[in-house]
Amino acid sequence: MAGSKSYTIVEYFGGEDGYRCGYCKSQTGNFSRGMWSHTMTVQDYQDLIDRGWRRSGKYVYKPIMQKTCCPQYTIRCHALKFQPSKSHKKILKKMNRFISKGELQKGQEDCAGEPMDSVCEEAGPQELSKVHLKCTALTDIQKDATEFPSTTEVQKEAADATPTGSQTSQNDPVSVPAGRTASTAPKPGNGADPSRPLCRKAKELRKERRLQKEQMRQNGDGVSSTVSPTQPTPSQNNQSKTLEDFISESLPENSAHCLEFKRFLCDSPLEAEYAPDGPEVGYGSFHQQYWLDGRIVAVGVIDILPTCVSSVYLYYHPDFNSLSLGSYSALREIAFTKQLQKQSPKLSYYYLGFYIHSCPKMRYKGQYRPSDLLCPETYVWVSIERCIPLLDNSRYARLNQDPDLGDARAVRDLGRALVLYRRTVMPYAAYSRKRKGSSDEMEVQQYASLVGQDCAERILLYRS
Repeated sequence: MAGSKSYTIVEYFGGEDGYRCGYCKSQTGNFSRGMWSHTMTVQDYQDLIDRGWRRSGKYVYKPIMQKTCCPQYTIRCHALKFQPSKSHKKILKKMNRFISKGELQKGQEDCAGEPMDSVCEEAGPQELSKVHLKCTALTDIQKDATEFPSTTEVQKEAADATPTGSQTSQNDPVSVPAGRTASTAPKPGNGADPSRPLCRKAKELRKERRLQKEQMRQNGDGVSSTVSPTQPTPSQNNQSKTLEDFISESLPENSAHCLEFKRFLCDSPLEAEYAPDGPEVGYGSFHQQYWLDGRIVAVGVIDILPTCVSSVYLYYHPDFNSLSLGSYSALREIAFTKQLQKQSPKLSYYYLGFYIHSCPKMRYKGQYRPSDLLCPETYVWVSIERCIPLLDNSRYARLNQDPDLGDARAVRDLGRALVLYRRTVMPYAAYSRKRKGSSDEMEVQQYASLVGQDCAERILLYRS
């Protein structure tokens, strides 16, 4: 090949036979197309994952959505608009308490971590950054005031945790356990304090918070709202704390543990690239290593691409299951995406891999909102709120409901697809003339339809 232009070079394997599914455990129900990537540019991979592809090491695969047992929909989160949910905040606080005080609850499993996709590649030699996490340790009184700003919030948590069969009747002013009697009658009081707000039921407060969150989400998306403003509740004030606020909290000097965060280049098919308008670390694949007191406890693999940070996989030491490292790493990667966006304005999304609605354990990815799912037929993004009702009715669904919209990058001219034949780059039309009587047109047509016309004209399909 002449010149210094970088090419993506792949070998296409098709994929007609079913194999074991790691989600529903079907022995032959998982179907996908695959190709081996010898080398790949970050822009080509960005375009491929925006058509439903995903890499595991150097193997790049795409589920056959209408045929596979557990359809896998590409999901992305709008990192700039992301606000941590209540459960996300609990995970961040739990990590900060562990670092500052050494509190670690045993026996809890991380239900929000994504299963590991494949064995991680070896780390590269270049260390790009090292960040010490420090958080301010609050006294028990201050912590209680922050986490539980009102008595009503404590009551709501207690009500949610109490089994229905043992709930105290709200109609009885005093509840007395069976077999006991009250020794003295309650003393008469002055009645309700008119200067204090009326007591409200936990159910009403939860409904109000949901409406407030929906209003905030609509305003963030540029949708006008006619809901009249309400007086902020303590819970709403707590919502104003951003993801960065939790992560950047400072720890006391005498913290029980020290958590370090390191980033290394790692081996992958993606070529490391740098651009004037790109992030300082460049584009490519990276290891993110989590070191606790000098001991590595978790490793995440991410791809930094032109418009997103794509999470590849994470693995961690089982002794730290209770720290919810799967969810914690995702939150840190979202914060990292927002940091990169300040350097590269178009890099604003966080890709979580595949969302599998038919597998309840994989629905956690839908909690990182606002987020979109990729329509498997039109390859346009659809908000997850619009997708959930469709997926509740059917495992596979065309997510975009416009019947007139098709694949904008569908194959129009197979002859323009590039192939690499005998170390020479040529369009498929020239290759087919050289190989008179070649029987691979159907395979090349299938490959081109999966990657799209644009990628087919840039990616070199290896032909022997």
